[in-house]
Amino acid sequence: MNVINRQIYSSIREYQSKYPILAITGPRQSGKTTLLKTLFPDYRYVSLENPDNRDFALKDPNGFLAEYDDQVIFDEVQQAPALFSYLQTLVDSRPDRMGGFILSGSQNFHLMERITQSLAGRVAIFKLLPLDTKELFAANLLAEDPFDQLIHGFYPAMYDRKISPSVFYSNYVQTYVNRDVTEFMVVRDLRQFQNFLGLCAARAGQLLNLSALANEAGISQPTAKSWLSALESSYITFQLYPFYKNFSKRVVKTPKLYFYDTGLLCHLLKITKREMLLTHPVKGALFENMMIAEFFKQMHHTYQNQSPWFWRDNHGDEVDLLLDQGSSLDIFEIKASETVMTENFKGMEKFESIATFPISSKSLVNAGSLNQKRSYGKVISWKDFPEFS
Repeated sequence: MNVINRQIYSSIREYQSKYPILAITGPRQSGKTTLLKTLFPDYRYVSLENPDNRDFALKDPNGFLAEYDDQVIFDEVQQAPALFSYLQTLVDSRPDRMGGFILSGSQNFHLMERITQSLAGRVAIFKLLPLDTKELFAANLLAEDPFDQLIHGFYPAMYDRKISPSVFYSNYVQTYVNRDVTEFMVVRDLRQFQNFLGLCAARAGQLLNLSALANEAGISQPTAKSWLSALESSYITFQLYPFYKNFSKRVVKTPKLYFYDTGLLCHLLKITKREMLLTHPVKGALFENMMIAEFFKQMHHTYQNQSPWFWRDNHGDEVDLLLDQGSSLDIFEIKASETVMTENFKGMEKFESIATFPISSKSLVNAGSLNQKRSYGKVISWKDFPEFS
């Protein structure tokens, strides 16, 4: 099995000597276990999904931590919630010992809830998402064509173990639905939830109308909100929120829905070939999804603190991605085309003409290989976006 180097390695190493506990969260199959065993080969690995380990941790946490008191990885640690308070007591008793415990989990809500309750200030938190384009490029695995890459997806198993996307995503959905969702909440009809998941896929890159989504899925709005929360907590979907500081009421204040992985998104939409995607009405939305997800992946993998937003008014004028730099804004338009036209910058120019914040840069992300500076702004190839240092 080939191990792909992850960008997050350096940040984890840096903070290993600054915090007593490190926590790595992210979706199932994003490579957390491989990463931890690669980075910490001398640490003992303990999975709390193992019934014996979980029973030991839950029934005798003092004995458990006496056995595993240093240089240990606790995987799926949210399975043993009582352990967190005991960990707090242990690390507080030895304030000079750093990096002794590595926590990992794939259910963000439960893991973060335990951390904020018991371990605040004692833990450095990292998110490992599916592979990003820079990681794939460094491993000579990035597709030449963005739409081939979009359909194939970004989960490491397909590259490490040569699993076909159709097989991987079919198993992923079944495992996810049967395992993770039922741990979050009671789902009486799994087929109805799978239908809901497909309806979310059809809305990727669009404004999230929760009421309409609930109506089409045949469920109540509170249920739709709960199911969407489960998708977000398991790193299937995320929301991008609108920027409306100092704008009139005519600005849209509804978030947009995105998927972390476009391979899963295409699987749910039954798009299996490039030719199908190129003529599909969601082509632009899926390319936008891939680039927005790429920003979030690399932001977390390089441990950057950014404030991403989008902007749209009620006339349909829009900026796909906006970064609030405090005293100025960086703005981006995303186009699923290799041809760069002057009119592609019009939305950003409209925003600049009415914004009360200075615009520090305007960039157009394209589906080709063009990187170029123009008088209107910068042109960035999909392969080179984003430009984190």
